[in-house]
Amino acid sequence: MPVSFLSTTQRERYGRYPDTLSSEELARYFHLDDDDREWIATKRRDSSRLGYALQLTTARFLGTFLEDPTAVPSPVLHTLSSQLGIADPSDCVIDYRTTRQRWQHTSEIRTRYGYREFTGTGVQFRLGRWLCALCWTGTDRPSALFDYANGWLVGHKVLLPGVTLLERFIA
Repeated sequence: MPVSFLSTTQRERYGRYPDTLSSEELARYFHLDDDDREWIATKRRDSSRLGYALQLTTARFLGTFLEDPTAVPSPVLHTLSSQLGIADPSDCVIDYRTTRQRWQHTSEIRTRYGYREFTGTGVQFRLGRWLCALCWTGTDRPSALFDYANGWLVGHKVLLPGVTLLERFIA
């Protein structure tokens, strides 16, 4: 049975950067600590270092990896490039987009930082149990539960599934 409770705007916004980011979000999700910078420094080229940092921080913030590295807001790009000492981030992002390294980086980030797939062992059970508790104690509509689930997944380092899969799961 088809289920659809999300608006077109919610579907388009899922797994994508918002139009504006606060300074708190930039500081929380896009700050590279010493371990991050040490690992990123092992990458040979500026484009590879910046691309890796973009993939890592996007997974932290959105819960997914970038399909198109050029679709990153400029404040994110400048925040990361200044931490890495990269003078011209625009060219680096364009170069990174054409390499196969970005697929290796996503695999590396999954392993190194503990990101899991939605279909991984126990993830759906734990999320379902958490959502049932919310439904039992509240009267939230499905679109609000969708947003809560999105936050839960990001907070538990679970990579976001497709929008329709999560929508059906919540319904």
